[in-house]
Amino acid sequence: MTKQTNPNYGAFITRVSLGGILLAHGLLKVLVFTIPGTVGFFASLGLPPIAAYLTIFAEIAGGTVILLGLYTRLASLLSIPMLLGALWVHAGNNWVFSAEGGGWEFPLLLVLLAVAVALQGSGPFALRKLPVIDGFVPQILKA
Repeated sequence: MTKQTNPNYGAFITRVSLGGILLAHGLLKVLVFTIPGTVGFFASLGLPPIAAYLTIFAEIAGGTVILLGLYTRLASLLSIPMLLGALWVHAGNNWVFSAEGGGWEFPLLLVLLAVAVALQGSGPFALRKLPVIDGFVPQILKA
């Protein structure tokens, strides 16, 4: 069904889906919940304030570079610990995300999307690399 010359549109769709969701969640934390509100929520979970700032940065920066297709494998791998943290936060709230406090199926889906993107690479329509930092990234993580 696929030929060597056909681009992997499935990888593209998976990459754009993951990048878009990460970016949207980061902007949600800044524009809707506000940074102080997000820090307060993280504190209510027993997490230090730096975790909120790192999460916001990871979602906005990571989502953007994944969307653009810049070092997609690396960005996806780096997003997995954060997404596992989201899974941990929602683990006790039942299966469905519409449950009180949000369920755990959506964070689990995001973890699996990040793994899929890390395995598949960026697919077509990706910028792939920046010459300025390209020499610092291992070859296997450049797709």
